[in-house]
Amino acid sequence: MTDTPTQLFIGGAWLDAADGATMPVDDPATGEILCHIADAGPKDARLAEEAAVQAQEEWARTAPRARSEILRRAYEIILDRTDELAHLMTAEMGKPLAEARGEVAYAAEFFRWFSEEAVRIDGGAGVLPDGRNRMLLSRRPVGPCLLITPWNFPLAMGTRKIGPAIAAGCTMVLKPAPQTPLSSLALAAILQEAGLPDGVLNVVTTSRAGEICEPLLRGGRIRKLSFTGSTAVGQLLLAQSAQAVVRTSMELGGNAPFIVFEDADLDKAVDGAMVAKMRNMGEACTAANRFFVHHSVAEEFGRRLAERMGVLVVGPGTRDGVDVGPLIDRTGRGKVEALVADAVERGARVLVGGRTPEGPGCFYPPTVLTDVSPESRLMDTEIFGPVAAILTFDDEDEVIRRANDTPWGLVGYVFTEGLDRALRVSERLEVGMVGLNTGLVSNPAAPFGGVKQSGLGREGGRVGIDEFLEYQYLAMPVR
Repeated sequence: MTDTPTQLFIGGAWLDAADGATMPVDDPATGEILCHIADAGPKDARLAEEAAVQAQEEWARTAPRARSEILRRAYEIILDRTDELAHLMTAEMGKPLAEARGEVAYAAEFFRWFSEEAVRIDGGAGVLPDGRNRMLLSRRPVGPCLLITPWNFPLAMGTRKIGPAIAAGCTMVLKPAPQTPLSSLALAAILQEAGLPDGVLNVVTTSRAGEICEPLLRGGRIRKLSFTGSTAVGQLLLAQSAQAVVRTSMELGGNAPFIVFEDADLDKAVDGAMVAKMRNMGEACTAANRFFVHHSVAEEFGRRLAERMGVLVVGPGTRDGVDVGPLIDRTGRGKVEALVADAVERGARVLVGGRTPEGPGCFYPPTVLTDVSPESRLMDTEIFGPVAAILTFDDEDEVIRRANDTPWGLVGYVFTEGLDRALRVSERLEVGMVGLNTGLVSNPAAPFGGVKQSGLGREGGRVGIDEFLEYQYLAMPVR
C-alpha cells in the first residue's frame, strides 16, 4: 500500500484536502483499516472543477491521434501492472485475486477500445433538400464532465467512463466510491505517466458526496454527468442536473431475470447461472436476481446449481483457492441476510448456504433457495450478494409477464435450444441486454445499458463515445 497515492489529484498535482480531512479505507475481509486518504470537501471540488474548466479548450483542440496514443500507453501500463492492481483491488474490495486480474484485463480493454474510437469521430456534409444550403456537421466534446463510479468494479468502471471522455476531448472530475478509492487514484497516476495533460483528469475522493456533487451539477460549468450506481441516487442526481440542463447518462440498478425453459441444455444453464450469479460475489448490476425455471426441470436445475455453489471456497481473496470473497461491508451483508430470512419466513427452502459464518470480515456463503414466494422481498430488491432464488413457471407468456414485472430493465438471461423461442422471448423482454445461453454480457465492444429505471444512455461499443460528443450543424448557401 505504500506506493499507492492517498491524496487528491487536481490539476496534475497530488494535494491534501483543503481542511486536512482524511477518511479510512477498510479491508472487507478483515475489517481492518488499510490506510487513510484525503477526504475532499466543497473547496476541493471547486478547485477540481476549475482545473477541468481551464484545461477544456486546449484539450479539445488536441489531435485525436494524440488522445488515442495516451489511451494506448495507459492500456499497456495497466496490463504491465496487472498483479499490482489486482492486489490493490482485492485489498479494498475483497474479490478473489483471480477475479481481480480478470477485471484488470477488462478495464484495460476499455482504454484500448476507445483509443481506436478517438480517431474515428466523424461528421457529415451534403446539400439540404431545398437545394439552397449546404449542411456541414461536426462533432465536438460536450465539455467538462463529472464522473461518479461505484465500488463493485472499481477499476473497470473508471476506465469505462474515462476512456470515452478522453477520446472525445472532454476534461473530467472523477468521484470514486468511498469504499474503493485506491484503484481510481492508481489509475490517475497511470494516466499521468502515460502523458495525460494536467487538469484533464481530476480525482476527488470523499465521504461527503452530497456536498461535492450537488454544487458542481447546479453550477453550470459541468456539462456532462455520467453516473453508475443505485436508481435512488440516480434519480436524485437527475433532479440536481435539471437546473443547469446537464447532459446525463445513467447506469442504474438491475433485477435480472434468468429464464430456463424445458428444452434448455441444463449443463449450459447451470454454467451460465454460475457466471451470471457469482461474478463478483453477486455484487453486480448484471447479476441474475430472479431464477424462473420451468417446472419440469426445476428440481434438477436446483440440485445441480446447489452442488456447484456448495463446493465454492469462501475466504479472503488473497488466499490461494478462494472462489468467493467478502461482501463490501456489513451493511451489504446485513441486507443479504435480511432478504434470505424474509424468503425463508415465506416458505422458501434452503438447498445450500443461508447461514452467516462466524468470525471477522463480511463473508456470506453461496446460497440457493427454492420454492421462493413471489411475495418475497428479494423478488423486487436487487440482492447484490451470492443468493440464487428459484421460482417455477408453466408457460412462455406467464414467465415473460413475470420477468417484465419490475421497474428495472438492465439485462435478462434466456436458456433454450429453440431458435424461434430464443428470438421471440428476447424481443419481448423489457431489457437493454440479453444473454442467450450465456451468463456473461459485458464487453467493451458492446453497448452496455438498460431501459426503464435501469438507466439512460449506453457505455462501451461504438456508441459509447456519443455520450461525450455534441453535434454542430453549419448551414452555408450554395453558390
